[in-house]
Amino acid sequence: MALPTFGKMRLAGIISVLSFGLTALFAVLLPGFLEALIPATFILGFFVLVPLVLLMGDDFPLVASEGSNGASADEPLATLRERYATGEIGEEEFERKLDRLLETEELADRVDAGDANRRESPDRRERETELE
Repeated sequence: MALPTFGKMRLAGIISVLSFGLTALFAVLLPGFLEALIPATFILGFFVLVPLVLLMGDDFPLVASEGSNGASADEPLATLRERYATGEIGEEEFERKLDRLLETEELADRVDAGDANRRESPDRRERETELE
């Protein structure tokens, strides 16, 4: 079972909230007993884990890569292969779904290319239309 992944800023926020909450909880519930746990929780959360997440970024185990928005780009294909390997789907359904995935990727590539063309300067587009 894979660990959940979060965006870098979201994970830093989660760690911050948990650190503050646990520090406050320990301060209220354990003022005399395990008193060293209060500053240790605060320091570990805010001065160790949050900077570690922000500095390591994608290399931190719970941080999703920037381009994937929380999910791996190959995840649908890996899931499809796993379902086929376990016998959950047959060969025809595997082929059909694989074709659909590839068509979707090609469409996304074309849309990305179109966005890149729209970002070019208007003068260049005018020159290209004149040449056509």
